[in-house]
This record gives sequence, C-alpha cells and structure tokens, in this order.
Amino acid sequence: MELEAWKQEFFSDKMPACPRRGHWVSFCLIDETGNGKNYGGLPYSFHDSAGQQYSGRLNGEGFAKITDFYCGPVVLTLDEPYAGTEVPYHRLTTRLTYKLPITELQVRAERSEFSTGDGQRLEGNPARRQADRFYQVEVRDLVRHVAHLPPLAPRSHGPQPHALKMMADLGFGPPQPELSGVVLFPNQHTALEVRPLRALRPMLSRDDEFCALNLYQLALMATLSYCRFGQEPATHPQDEVHFPLDPSIGHLFAEKLAGYQQAWRVDAEQVRRFYPLYEDVPYSRRFEILPFDPQLYPQNSPQLEARQEHPARLHFFDDEEQGTDTQAFISHHDEVVLIAVRGTASAADGLRDANAHQVPFADGIGKVHEGFYQAYRALRDFVLRYLDQFYSGQRIVICGHSLGGAIALLLAEGLRRVKDADYNVLLYTYGAPRAADAEFTGGAAALVHHRIVNHNDPVPSVPATWMNTTAKLWVPGAVTLFGAPAPGGLLFAAGLVRLGGQPYRHHGEQQHFMPILLEDGTQSSVLWQPGCASVQEAACNHALRLHGDMPERDNLLKQLFQASQHFMVASYVPAAWATLRRWQQTLENSGSLVTAREYALIDHALSTLRRQLQDKRLELHRRSPANGRGHEHYDALTAEIDRLQTSRQRLESLRWRRVEGRDVYGSHASSSNLQPSLARWFSHRENHESPQVASIPPAFEGDRDKGQTLDLDSIV
Repeated sequence: MELEAWKQEFFSDKMPACPRRGHWVSFCLIDETGNGKNYGGLPYSFHDSAGQQYSGRLNGEGFAKITDFYCGPVVLTLDEPYAGTEVPYHRLTTRLTYKLPITELQVRAERSEFSTGDGQRLEGNPARRQADRFYQVEVRDLVRHVAHLPPLAPRSHGPQPHALKMMADLGFGPPQPELSGVVLFPNQHTALEVRPLRALRPMLSRDDEFCALNLYQLALMATLSYCRFGQEPATHPQDEVHFPLDPSIGHLFAEKLAGYQQAWRVDAEQVRRFYPLYEDVPYSRRFEILPFDPQLYPQNSPQLEARQEHPARLHFFDDEEQGTDTQAFISHHDEVVLIAVRGTASAADGLRDANAHQVPFADGIGKVHEGFYQAYRALRDFVLRYLDQFYSGQRIVICGHSLGGAIALLLAEGLRRVKDADYNVLLYTYGAPRAADAEFTGGAAALVHHRIVNHNDPVPSVPATWMNTTAKLWVPGAVTLFGAPAPGGLLFAAGLVRLGGQPYRHHGEQQHFMPILLEDGTQSSVLWQPGCASVQEAACNHALRLHGDMPERDNLLKQLFQASQHFMVASYVPAAWATLRRWQQTLENSGSLVTAREYALIDHALSTLRRQLQDKRLELHRRSPANGRGHEHYDALTAEIDRLQTSRQRLESLRWRRVEGRDVYGSHASSSNLQPSLARWFSHRENHESPQVASIPPAFEGDRDKGQTLDLDSIV
C-alpha cells in the first residue's frame, strides 16, 4: 500500500509542487550469513525524486545511511568500474575486443561463496530481522550493463521491478535507455543479500601426459559438439539473445554453468546422466560465452546485417550452407581454450569420409586426406580469428570424435605451425580415422595427441594403409581387394602392406579400450596401449566379415558410415566414465592398473593371436611361388608377430604399475579445488555405482583355469 500511495502522489502532478528535504534511508549489502564485511568500502550512488545524485562509500560492515534528501523513494546503484590490476580482471577490462564493464561490486561478489555446495539460496538470513525491507539481489540488479552477467536465479524476496519502472517513468537519474538499480523507500532500513557471483566450469588438465580426467571430460565435450548452439534468435538479434534449448552448447555454458547449475545432458537422446567434474570458480574465470550488447559493442549492431557479430557467430562454426558441413565450437577461460569438432552426422560427412584422395598439407609437411583437409581449411580461419581476439597464452585443448577427430588432428597441427604464435596445443581424439600419410605423421611428432580407440569401433581402421588413395572412393577398392580373401579372422594381414599411393598412418599415442568377458558374464574393459595391428584392426575385420566369398558391401558401409552418433554416448562416454571410476578406486586402494584376472585373460588372447599369426606365416611360406610373390605378406606377418610380443611386455608392466594422482587428475592432482569438486561429483548417485564397462573384477587367485578362452574373433 505504501508503494501505491507514493505512486498516486507522484503521478498526480508528476512531481511534488514543493519538494521537501529531510528524509533518510539506510541500507546494507550482506552475504547469505548476514555479514557485510566483504562489501565494506564499496562506492555507491543514488538519485532522489528531484533528480539529485548522492554518492558515498559503505562502511567496513557494508552499511550506509543518507539523510536530508528530497522526499520519495530513491534509486540505488553500485556501478563504479573496477579500477584494480588483478588478473584476470585487468585483462578482461582492457582486451582489444569485447572489453567487459566489470564493476567493483562484481569483483566483490566473485570473492564471496555460496553457503551450500549446490548454490541454492538459503532462507532465514539473520539480517532480515533487523531490517524494514529485505531483498535478495544479484549484481545485475545494481549495475547498468548486464549482458555479460548470468541470468537471474530463482528468488523469493526480489526487489520490486514495478517500483523501478515507476521511477523510470518519473525520469529519475541520468538519461539512459533503461533505469538501473534497486528502489529503496524513505525512512526505512533495507538489507540487500547479494548472491555470490560464482560459476562452474569443467575441470581440464593442462598437462601433456594422458589422464583419466581428460579422457572423460573431453569425451563429454566431443559429444556436445553434435548439439546445436541453441541461440535465439539464431541470426540477426536486435537487443539481446537467449539460450533456452537444452541440451545445446549455448545453454550449457551461458545458462547452466554461468548460473552455477550442474548440467549432465550433452546429447538430445541421452538417458543416463553423465556429470562432468565441475570446479567452483569466480564468474570471470568460467568458460566464456561473449556478451551481446549493441550499446557497448558496435560490431553487435543490427544495422550491420550480414556482418553483425553475436555469440553464435563467435563461438560456433557451422559450414552446412557452404558445402563442407563442418561443425565445431570454441570457448575459453584464463587457462584453457577449448575447441570441440563434430564427427560424422550427415550424408555430406559420409562422402567426405570416403574421399581418401591425398593432397599436400599446405600448413605443414606431408599429405592428408582430401575430405578431411577441406573441412579443416573451412574451420581454420574461424579458429584463428577467435584466437587473435582472446588468446593470452592459454593451453589450447582440442577434442573431436570420428570425423571430428580427424579434422581436429589437422587443426591441431596447423595451429602448432602458425608462425610467431607459439600455440601450446593438447589433442584428444575418439574413434578417429587415419587422416594423413607417414610424412605428415613424422613431421607432427611434437604434437601431443592422445588417440582413444574403442576395440569394437571400425572407423579407426580406415582409411587402411593399403586403401586406394586416388580420387576414386576407397570402398570399391576395398571390396575388390577382398573379393577372394583367405578365410578366417586374419583379413588385417593384407592391410599390412601398401598396394599403392602414399601410406596412411595414425598419429598420436593410442589408448585402447580392449573388452574382455568374465566367466560370470560381466563385460569388462581394459584401457591400455597394445601397439600391434592385430588388435587395432580387429574391428575392421569384424566389419568385413565374410559370407561366402565376398564381404557384404552394404553392411560394411553401414558399419563405417551409419552409426548414429558413432556410439559416443553408448560406448565411448560410458567407457571413459568407467575408466575414471576405475582409476579413482585403484588410486584409493593403492592397486595396479590391471588385475591378475584381467592380465591372464588378455595375455591368453594375445598368445592365441600369436599362434594364429605363426600358423598363417607358415601357410604363406608353403604356398609362396618360386618367383617370390607374396614375400611382402610373409615379412609383414613376421613384423606383426614381433609387435605382439612387445604388446605382451607392455601388458606385463601394467600388472605392477601403481596409479598416482597425476594419472587420474593430471594438473589438478594437487589443486585445492579437487576435493570440493569430487564431493560435488559424488553427490550424484550415478557416480557411486560400480564401473559398468570397465568394472574391476575380483582377484584371480584360484581361478586360473576358469577364464574364458579368447581369440581375435571372440574379442570383437
């Protein structure tokens, strides 16, 4: 009723005939516990009903009282620009593009913390009992420019927006498009509980060395790359943008994580909840989605039409209309630039996958897959424009799945070779096909690349080293080659010898999910580095399973190119999650990476493979014609037998290797944020479950003869 009385008085003549002084107002800024020390000394200003401006500073307890102003409500703001030199605030307020209007209030709010781990508001602030009015406010309530700030969180005691509209209608304050601030009523004390300005960001290790944390986190980011950016309006925004689509890239970073909400959906069809490991950081250190504010940034002006910049154009690359159908997103904070490249998702992607003709890699050395190279060239300029604006020495972390992994490899090497840039690149790929020849692979040896392969994934087996590298599609060549192959599971042997063109070679250090089936029917998996073609090519052999004397070409194409989202949510993400859980448990229990049971099963499988290869080599020797034809295959089998022995030695070493914190969490192993982040992650029931794919089986003792016999075919 008091507000209505003031409204009637002011609107009767728009302004009192004889403005009277003598009113007072007091207020305090406090945290969720009622303490105002965090806001002590902050500068403030307000305007009274006569348009007079008053300014001052809060005392050490965050309190201020003003007397003898003109009658009526006042509008309070705390819009003083940040004047310090702390990093990253100074960098954000002085960078060349998209300088942020960070205020002293924002910095103080970023230094406060939530009382609860989930960021939910607490009721019953003790300062409420001592105030005439109590408001739950956010930084955006008290400052003018808000495009860079998070959306409002739900609250039950927000300031009255219609009161601010009334003040704007009366012409309070300096000229501006919209009046900003909080309305305080005269002769009353108001307590303003400021919500902490914190955000969540996915933890990523910046170390070169492989770790289970990045394995899992980047699997989720690679999966997210299949989503739309989710901006509304998608193009030609006028004054603001929103990101309502869940899941979408914009929604995750600009809505959920910026608003301190834990998100788990990275795929529209996702059923099981997979939460990234999130760390609590000051809002300015989140993965940034850049603001859209035509008042502050001329490049956001709608008058620019096709040249208008907005978040979707800055963070999201979508080349569907230009022909390559490449899609990727990019974001950053003060320590990491994250780039995720989408895998095969359309018919155009499938045709590009199949175009195995090799072309020179103009940004380095060697030759690369033409289809992948076209996509890389389309993406490169977009990434470089972003880095020119926002790179400040961060680690550039790139990830991609399937086709996206191949493009990501070319992008990573291209960035590494940019002159005078000194980009520090770290690459994780999932189920990526071969993208380049041996010369490229050798020249890119300095690029840190962890290549993840699920044993049942056929795509990493192609283009094979022997496949047709002319302009013709390699698939018909593959069918011709296998028109009359030798029976059995050793089709990979033909792939050990190049039949023409430059040889395709994988790049990077492979981490391989090798499945095993325990006697109780439990499916398990071990992540290791086999280093032999027998295991690496097994899935392709499975795809080329013979019926009669010919492989089923339609089935081969279906397996290689029509795998929905290439089993990312169904296989790679669960396997990565399970590996993280497995290594966490191993670290806690001071165990080894491979249990005795797992070692016995895999070693038996490798022994079986070795015998198969030896038998095949003997058969080739007996059938070898006098002119020596076929000798290449004999030599290739001999080399593969030697590699299998090396693989067994690698497996043996895993029996005794102990997991350390850096193996699991990389550069975060000694971080003060790790334990709170783990507590947040384990608060979700899904993360208490035993690993389902990479489960840790019981000890092997007493059961040596009960393990299931495995050979090449039973593995796949």
